[in-house]
Amino acid sequence: MMQRVMCRMLWPVPCRKVFRRFGIPLLKLPHPGTFSIFSFKRLCFTKEYSLFGDQNIVLMGPPGAGKTTVGRIIGEKLDWPFIDVDDDVLEKTWNMSVAEKLKEGPEQFLEEEGQALLKLSASKSVISLTGSNPMHSASMHHVKKNGIIIFLDVPVDDIINRLEQMKVDRIVGQGPGISLREILLYRQSFYKQWYDIRVLCESGEAVETIAKKVLIALKWYQNSEEGAFISSRSISSETVATKNNKKNFSDVIIEGLAPNGGLYVPVKSLPKLTSGEWLRLVSASYVERAQILLERCIHPSDVPAVALQEMITAAYGDNFFCPKIAPVRHLMGHQFLLELFHGPTASFKDLALQLFPLLYAYCIPRTCNYLILAATSGDTGSAVLDGFSRLSETDKQRIAVLIFFPETGISMVQKFQMISYQQENIQALGVESDFDFCQTTVKQILTEAHFTGFLAAQCGTALSIANSINWARLLPQIVYHASAYLDLVNQNVITFGDHVDVCIPTGNFGNILAAVYAKLMGIPIRKFYCASNQNHILTDFMKTGRYDLRGRKLVTSISPATDILKSSNLERYVHLISNGDGMLVKELYTHLENHCFFELPEPLLKKIQDDFLADWCSEEDCLAAIHSVYRTTGYILDTHTAIAKVVADRLQDGTCPIIISCTAHYSKFLPAVLQALKFSNLSLNPAAQIQLLDDLHLVPSVHLGVLEALKREAQQKSKVCSASISAFMDQIEAVIHHNFMRVK
Repeated sequence: MMQRVMCRMLWPVPCRKVFRRFGIPLLKLPHPGTFSIFSFKRLCFTKEYSLFGDQNIVLMGPPGAGKTTVGRIIGEKLDWPFIDVDDDVLEKTWNMSVAEKLKEGPEQFLEEEGQALLKLSASKSVISLTGSNPMHSASMHHVKKNGIIIFLDVPVDDIINRLEQMKVDRIVGQGPGISLREILLYRQSFYKQWYDIRVLCESGEAVETIAKKVLIALKWYQNSEEGAFISSRSISSETVATKNNKKNFSDVIIEGLAPNGGLYVPVKSLPKLTSGEWLRLVSASYVERAQILLERCIHPSDVPAVALQEMITAAYGDNFFCPKIAPVRHLMGHQFLLELFHGPTASFKDLALQLFPLLYAYCIPRTCNYLILAATSGDTGSAVLDGFSRLSETDKQRIAVLIFFPETGISMVQKFQMISYQQENIQALGVESDFDFCQTTVKQILTEAHFTGFLAAQCGTALSIANSINWARLLPQIVYHASAYLDLVNQNVITFGDHVDVCIPTGNFGNILAAVYAKLMGIPIRKFYCASNQNHILTDFMKTGRYDLRGRKLVTSISPATDILKSSNLERYVHLISNGDGMLVKELYTHLENHCFFELPEPLLKKIQDDFLADWCSEEDCLAAIHSVYRTTGYILDTHTAIAKVVADRLQDGTCPIIISCTAHYSKFLPAVLQALKFSNLSLNPAAQIQLLDDLHLVPSVHLGVLEALKREAQQKSKVCSASISAFMDQIEAVIHHNFMRVK
């Protein structure tokens, strides 16, 4: 009976319209038993989707989203039966129209609608759900068991216009005093509970185009290799890359660093959104923007969209001190500040490290314990510790964190922040050396096969890393660069498509690289300004193409996040501009490791200089900028953002807006800020210094997270480790033995 019904439902499709849409000549449909060129082409197309087995393709979305028309087009393209739940299930089950059934009351309607869907038995069919089906949990579980659910995310205004033109009168909840907009917005939360794939539809987008998007999304969904990664030092050609050196997102987040010392990069380029898709995000919240962008970058075979949504909602919530998460503020002239310090530890690292631990805990196998290592020049440490401290108690039992920081190379507040987070499973250790030593040693340990193998075999523990070396640490940073541009569009400063420049204080190259990736995804960024302090190796590199460590010594400064000579994420950028030439990257970085320098080929230097401008700022100019901006605007910059401000003033041409990344809150660098503001008494302890600034009611106000950390610090003591790889290994073993049971 069901087979007869499904066949009957497929053939009445308005074929003439479908043919016109796809440019197919208006030939007579062949008899189902006749083999023809037409059916042969359709068979070839269908083979691409044979991996679905008996699964259904289930279209979900609000009433008026075009599910029925899109479903019919897809059914015709795949030569699959099409089932419209409204017409082919509900009305045939009830022997009355949906509008008549609604008169019995919305609650009864939803229950009987769900019961009817529970009886549906179909396979290898295209199914169009009703707009209210997702509000019945049991029936949606039933559909999801044998179906891939695709959410047609159509703009609310488009739907309202369609429904009003169609004079639809059969929507659950419709009635006097209740607007269509209220109904549609209420239902959004139900749709987000169920989908496997979201198809983001542009305003006014034709159903034919939406159908093509669905088919492309299905092809991506069925092939997990679409989200594969390789080492930046692997063979470059995608066609040559083997399954052995390709990794999925879960592998990459767990391993952190590739075994050959390279950094993981996507095999394929990051997805590029159309202008119409970006416009959909202009009025969206930060959480909504993050969800849509990250689900395009993380394959659902690693992290399903619904699970990702839960993590993003948890990561960017009440733990931030500003509901906008990363707001954009006008500073002066063409300059705008992207405020990245509203997270719990007052730096841009929170934007990644509130999400990273949730992703990590989701992806790791349950059969092993994990120790997360991180080297920090100040901000990463407290952000890592805070992020992992928020995991569930169950996850804390199998995940521990160990941070290494230069004992005398960070601000006193940054140090107090890290010390204040000491718990059973998270620790921070000062090291009698600089950040470059800490980072290099951690990378060495991760690629030391004998040591990592010993820990895995004898202690049941795997090592990983939480620096931006880890792709999953870097990925969330793309969102705030895209979000900043969208905010300027939303504020009517620009229209989408207008160019902006970005200026970023740069140390390890992760933040500015995330902006490069945002451009690749479709954000119109014209120039990237790389701002350095007196450790200006990146400025020199971008001007000469030579990365030269010979004779250089790291200079400790008042802007410690830029006190870096070995910028790890630069390797990813070199891989990108060399069109994925892993052999070249390997040669360059092997030469750097052995001879302390490398030089780029001239064509690659030209590519850098086409996109980048670079300069550096002295401490005197940094302090002067803090004072000048405060006197002019009343706004307090931190010692890193001040570097970017100085460089932006020097390099910008005034033809477009420039977004300056405000990477940390001034509360973390109190002595330097007080010095810049001409305060004479700098001998106060950090708690007294921050209270002094708080009494002035500055803009922005003193960071509450920093205040809390200074209160907690009094209960903790600092621990120091000597500067040797053996000392690091000893500390790692001690933490493992303290936190995890030895495998017998």
